[in-house]
Amino acid sequence: MRTFKHSLIIILFFISLSSGAQSPEVVIDYINTYRDIAIKEMQRTGVPASITLAQGIHESTAGSSILVQQSNNHFGIKCKTNWTGESVKHDDDARAECFRKYAVALDSYKDHSDFLKNGERYAFLFQLDPTDYEGWANGLKKAGYATNPKYPLILIKLVKDYNLQDYTMIALGKSPSIDIAAADPVIITAEPVTEEIIKPKRIYPQGLFLINETKVIYANKGTSFLAIAKQYSVDLARIFEFNDMPEMEAVDKDQLIYMQRKRKTGNDEFHIIQPGESMHDISQIQAIRLESLLAYNWLKNNEIPAIGEQLSLKKKSFTVIKLAVQTNYSIFSGIK
Repeated sequence: MRTFKHSLIIILFFISLSSGAQSPEVVIDYINTYRDIAIKEMQRTGVPASITLAQGIHESTAGSSILVQQSNNHFGIKCKTNWTGESVKHDDDARAECFRKYAVALDSYKDHSDFLKNGERYAFLFQLDPTDYEGWANGLKKAGYATNPKYPLILIKLVKDYNLQDYTMIALGKSPSIDIAAADPVIITAEPVTEEIIKPKRIYPQGLFLINETKVIYANKGTSFLAIAKQYSVDLARIFEFNDMPEMEAVDKDQLIYMQRKRKTGNDEFHIIQPGESMHDISQIQAIRLESLLAYNWLKNNEIPAIGEQLSLKKKSFTVIKLAVQTNYSIFSGIK
């Protein structure tokens, strides 16, 4: 009986450790979505991008927690006495505690950076080397950010497992563009680091998978569209229709190819324009119809949003975004 009870305790212990965990694919998708914000926030405030991403992954269960769904609060920041914005009630250390609510996830990331930068009890962290993620992880626990005694170990493991330190190095201008993966980073270019080339590449599974509940594959350049149509039993003409692209014999670059019509709303709530991205690129990344993406953001086919502008993916934007200088633009290729 004692052996049975001992085994049961061990099983329950491991269940408790893994209950809030997400699959590597979900975590990588979260990193793909928020890495650029973490880099920019580090450049703005000094909070290491590796720590921001690790906290975001853990605190929000990679963007899937009930708190995130209710409030866009990715970091579990409670109201405190100085909070004047919207809030939600959520069970944490006690029942129905007050947590900050944000209009969009970007506001949560900015508030997290400001919360640490302007908090007196976190001031000592900014004396550490920004690459010292272990020091930051232990310091956050020491300063009282979390009550879980294993909090530093959780953050450190996330940084190591998903190479989050690479994003700190990008923010510091000490690393070229990289691939996200649980394995070692793949160097894309050895050119001097500039704002234009800081564009980490997204990683996708092999074969058929889902983005925004839409069937899709990641096809390599040169793959025959006819072969794709035959393999997945989809009418060839429909493939071009689903992907908002003109007819061609082969895939002209490594890219996502959808096997069914994309959704009217995006996979995320917003997208920040990166160097070299076209509206078609974004519609593919987010599995949103190109016509919907343009309509939500008050854009015409020949208009290019400026780098750094935030696109709305689920509803009509309240503001008209700034445009890039170029206007001679193809919605299919994104080039002049």
